[in-house]
Amino acid sequence: MQLFPLIEKSDIQDIKKFQEEQLKELLKYLETHSPFYQNLFKEKNIDISSIQTLEDLSKLPVTTKTDLQLHNDDFFCVPMTEIVDFSTTSGTLGDPVTFGLSEKDMERIAYNEAISLSCAGISKGDVVQMITTIDKRFIAGLAYLLGLRKIGAGVVRMGPGIPELQWDSIFRYKPKYLITVPSFLLKMIDYAEKNNVDYKNSSVIGAVCIGESIKNQDFSDNILSQKIKEKWNIQLYSTYASTEMSTAFTECEFQKGGHQHPELIITEILDDDENPVKEGETGELTITTLGVEALPLLRFKTGDIVKAHYEPCKCGRNTMRLGPVIGRKQQMIKYKGTTLYPPAMNDILNDFDGILCYQIVIQSNEIGLDEIIIKLSTEISDENFENEVRDHFRAKLRVSPKIEIVDFDILSKTVFNPNSRKPINFVDLR
Repeated sequence: MQLFPLIEKSDIQDIKKFQEEQLKELLKYLETHSPFYQNLFKEKNIDISSIQTLEDLSKLPVTTKTDLQLHNDDFFCVPMTEIVDFSTTSGTLGDPVTFGLSEKDMERIAYNEAISLSCAGISKGDVVQMITTIDKRFIAGLAYLLGLRKIGAGVVRMGPGIPELQWDSIFRYKPKYLITVPSFLLKMIDYAEKNNVDYKNSSVIGAVCIGESIKNQDFSDNILSQKIKEKWNIQLYSTYASTEMSTAFTECEFQKGGHQHPELIITEILDDDENPVKEGETGELTITTLGVEALPLLRFKTGDIVKAHYEPCKCGRNTMRLGPVIGRKQQMIKYKGTTLYPPAMNDILNDFDGILCYQIVIQSNEIGLDEIIIKLSTEISDENFENEVRDHFRAKLRVSPKIEIVDFDILSKTVFNPNSRKPINFVDLR
């Protein structure tokens, strides 16, 4: 039995009217409680009563990551005594930002994950193994736990790493679903094959995949997803979220993009001039949170380049769906006339079975142009391997990066830094 909020299958115009009422309430709340937005409205001479429709959002300035970093405390709308959980952003694009959740926010995030994970098919009574951290001020792990509890699912809190222990837990508690970084599934499969673990006959039928893309822009499986499914016949579901959004976009069983929850978030897809893109075009995801008490955001630019899909879904939801993230705006690379994003390079490197780990390094050369260096560790001793990788880049992306072979023990310490929540596969030195 899926949790299926009525608003998500309402008429598109009814969803829009609902969001416009929620937006008016948010603006009143910000004007009353948010020092940052009080100052912004005053400085820009903004009369919030003039904002009546979603289209009117364009009259308001955007909020950026830099605003959050420079004025973190001014975004809080409640006293610190009302914060019951502190978390920080991952710091992928700069200094981490502190977020706090009130008791009401904790309830909201539980609701968000409950309807999101339910979207992927998880229901009451299912056992779910969480292969993700719940500590280190990481909001996602906490959100998954709260959401699963709200659904009524059983939770096995394994945390990341240690394939042997993951398999022990799978055969001991028989989870139906995993929540994990998808590339870790390949490590689990590799361990299982080397140690005669009968993984194909385990209880697992699906995995909710976090942190890495598993789909191409047409929603077909990308190379990483194909590699997993070739070995292990399980369903893979994309989910996309961030600390700032306090909302997740998760695929339903038809796997055509992550569904928006209109009661929790307003979305805009903006071009470089901060104007809405035409339907079907890509742009920067810009979000306005609804129902957040401690640190709500208005027109926050996420830095993620995406495409929105608006046609109705077969599941009955009429909500907008987000396609796979194309890349981070600040990580865009201009290389010899070609525009690139790291995910496209990840796909190429994931195509090689012999690569143990890799890191893409971008730096400026002596004349100010972007230079790409691919550092990789491999178990293949063939001296032509570097040329193979380079040729693959030429064929797929029309670029020829510099390839450096690095000993696994050295590179893995940089890629799998214990102080980072995610593998550090991309370093920008520009």
